Amino acid sequence: MRHLISLKDWTPEEIKEILENAIKIKKNPEKYFDTLKGKTLIMLFEKTSTRTRLSFETAMTQLGGHAIFLDKRTTQFMIAEFIDEIKATMRFGDILMYRPIKSEDVEKAAELNQIPVINGLCKKYHPCQALGDAFTMIENCSGTVDSLKGKKVVYIGIGNNISNSLALVTTKLGGKFVLCVPEKDQSSVDKELLKQVKDSGLYEETTDIDCVKDADFIHTDTWMNMEFFEDGKVKEESKTEYETRKKKLVPFQLNTKLIDDNCPKAKIMHCMPCHIGYEITRDAIDHKNSVIFDQAENRVHAQKAIILELLNKTV
Repeated sequence: MRHLISLKDWTPEEIKEILENAIKIKKNPEKYFDTLKGKTLIMLFEKTSTRTRLSFETAMTQLGGHAIFLDKRTTQFMIAEFIDEIKATMRFGDILMYRPIKSEDVEKAAELNQIPVINGLCKKYHPCQALGDAFTMIENCSGTVDSLKGKKVVYIGIGNNISNSLALVTTKLGGKFVLCVPEKDQSSVDKELLKQVKDSGLYEETTDIDCVKDADFIHTDTWMNMEFFEDGKVKEESKTEYETRKKKLVPFQLNTKLIDDNCPKAKIMHCMPCHIGYEITRDAIDHKNSVIFDQAENRVHAQKAIILELLNKTV
């Protein structure tokens, strides 16, 4: 049984197959309206979500299936043993999309091999976002799955789960990936993943923002972890780290001046939500090169391809 946890164990050919299928599905969505009739996707969230929930629920609906949303706070996961609850939960569906707090919990779910498991984001990986981003970049190249080969993809800000998965998918598709960050979120560090991308010969790390010159795509993500906030406000115990990151990361902000002065043709990308005035400015979001909202929409097509691949459905 196949799962989507990190992309580390997915070959370039397998990744290309998902992306080729996403292209087919987007071009002819009505062809797949009844593909998953009678099938159920369970979506278990321990962290909040906008695009991941919307894209998976929309994808499952448009494929003719049904999606069930579970917020951990309103389930018995809060009082029972995790292994018992996750075993029981998977008895009710055909595929599970799980956004955990602990990375090891989504791995435990997959190890049970009851139904295919998709990692909807954990501290180390966000493979679904990376596949959607790859799809968006391909659309802005020649439109084929090989069109990222030789392209320069730069990620600026803080190293995290997003940059991890983006580095993997970019290098596996033959693109050059440059990580331009002054620090990494230590909870996201994965030595095995780092070795993979370094061994590709297509990965570089730097703190020199001039690396954005001649970039084809520039990505960023929030500087702050979801766990820093509660009810929209910074938690007291997170304030020191929050202020430290702000000061350190200001030179790595994605803004119009950076683009226009260094790489006027580069596409601007952000996985969202955007924090205006921090990792990105309003003028960058609204820039003519921005494909941020295409990224968001393309999550639906990528999720469809992921679900169908894991359920062994022909596209």
